[in-house]
Amino acid sequence: MASLKELKLRINSVKSTQKITKAKQMVAAAKLRKAQAAAEAARPYATRLADVVGSLASRVTLSESSPRLLAGTGKDQVHLLVVANSDRGLCGAFNSNIVKAAKLKAHELTAQGKTVVFYLVGRKGRVPIRRDFPKAIIGSFDTTTVREAGFTEAEAIAQELLALYDAGKFDIAHLFFGKFRSALVQEPTVQQIVPVPAPKAAVSDGAVVQYEPDEETILAELLPRYLRTQIFGALLENAASEQGASMTAMDNATRNAGELIKKLTIQYNRSRQAAITTELVEIIAGAEAL
Repeated sequence: MASLKELKLRINSVKSTQKITKAKQMVAAAKLRKAQAAAEAARPYATRLADVVGSLASRVTLSESSPRLLAGTGKDQVHLLVVANSDRGLCGAFNSNIVKAAKLKAHELTAQGKTVVFYLVGRKGRVPIRRDFPKAIIGSFDTTTVREAGFTEAEAIAQELLALYDAGKFDIAHLFFGKFRSALVQEPTVQQIVPVPAPKAAVSDGAVVQYEPDEETILAELLPRYLRTQIFGALLENAASEQGASMTAMDNATRNAGELIKKLTIQYNRSRQAAITTELVEIIAGAEAL
């Protein structure tokens, strides 16, 4: 059984940890409001851009002259998995769930005879993916030098992906990130980003729309922006999901620390009472012996 001194030190240690988790919870809650607002504000633009791309794509007959981002390479052998994680821990299973979804997709494609390569965004997903697929990582983007990943980072990532695509490093790219639903729910999500899947065109109201210049020229300019927007939206969703998961995890840790402190305090009081009782018995026995 632990001594009174050891129990006292352990109680103080858990109290110090509880202060840290409580502070982390409050910081995550403050950051969550801003991150959630940014993610929700970006969704209407992404939806509207998808409608425009869908309307244009529905008018284009795919051919060799079509934009490669829409027509593809004509093959589906090499799949690039773009895995977006956070750079910090203490956010529960947020990062591990995204990595798990990416690994399941990789094993599924491998079982079909496809070649799988990875492009990693964020620091937390690198070790588990490198452990299982050490030679499959063809690129990464470091976000540790920025305070918050934004459109500048999304544009840089998109440029690197387009360079890899033009170099023939992959045929199809899938993006993995955490979709923010609420502070309690962050859904691991995968979507194809290259070639850009033609979204469903908006329902026509009967009006005849004429584009100037032609649809393929507009798509050649619009598709890279669509790709940047999808990556930017994923980064925003990830930021909100990370803070939500962190707030929930730290709240659970704070409550668990409180319960542990109660148990240790009860154990300390019992041990202290037992020690006092033993001393009293010894004193009484000694007095009677005299």
